[in-house]
Amino acid sequence: MSWELFISGFALGLISSFHCIGMCGAFAFALPTNHLSFAKKISGILLYNAGRVTTYSLLGLIFGLAGRQIYLGGFQQKLSILIGVIILIVILQSFFNKTVFHIKFIDQFNGRIQQTISSFIKKTKFYDFFAIGLANGLLPCGMVYFAITGALVAGSISGGVMFMAFFGLGTMPLMISISYFGLVVNLSIRNNIKKAMPFFMCAMAVLLILRGMNLGIPFISPFFENTSARVVSCH
Repeated sequence: MSWELFISGFALGLISSFHCIGMCGAFAFALPTNHLSFAKKISGILLYNAGRVTTYSLLGLIFGLAGRQIYLGGFQQKLSILIGVIILIVILQSFFNKTVFHIKFIDQFNGRIQQTISSFIKKTKFYDFFAIGLANGLLPCGMVYFAITGALVAGSISGGVMFMAFFGLGTMPLMISISYFGLVVNLSIRNNIKKAMPFFMCAMAVLLILRGMNLGIPFISPFFENTSARVVSCH
C-alpha cells in the first residue's frame, strides 16, 4: 500500500468538502442537535460523519475488489487510461452543456436516499445520526464517483478501502464545522473553488492516463508489473 495514494485520497476529500456544502450541507445543517448538550452534540455529529466514512469505505471495499481482479488480469493500465478519458469527456460535457452520460436510475435513487435521510432526521434515537451518515454516503455525487476511480486503480482491496476512508476523513473538518457552528463558507470562495474544480479533475484525469501509459516516471507513470504473465504455484 502506498501512502502517496492515501494522501491523495485525503487531499481529494478536503477539496471535495467545499462541493459537499452544496450537495450535503442541507442535511448537515438539519441534524437534530440544537437541543443536545455539548458532549451529545459532538458525539452526534461525529456519528453522522462516521456513517459517511463507513459507507465510503464499503464502496472502497467493493471497487477495490473489482480493481484487484482487474489488476490480476493485467488490465490495470487500460483501466487507468479508460477512466482518465471518461473523466475528461464528463468535464468537456460540463463546458459545452451537453449530456453524454445520464442514467435515469441515478435520479430515482437520489430521490429515495433523500427521503430516507429526511425520515431519519425526524427521529430522536441517538444511533439515527449514524444511519443518516450511512445514507448520506450513498447520495449520487460526482466527487464520490471520482474518488471511486482511485479505489479501482489502487490494485488491492485494502488499498481501495483505505483510499475511500481517507477521502471521507478529508471531508470531515469542514462538514463537522458546518454541523456544529453552522459555518457557511463565503459565497465567492465557494464559486472560485467550483470554477477551479474542473481544472483539478482534468489534471487528475491526465495523471490517470499517464499512469496507465507505463512511462517509467516515478509517482506519475511507474512501470506496471505484468501480473497476468505470472505462473501461480500452489506449493
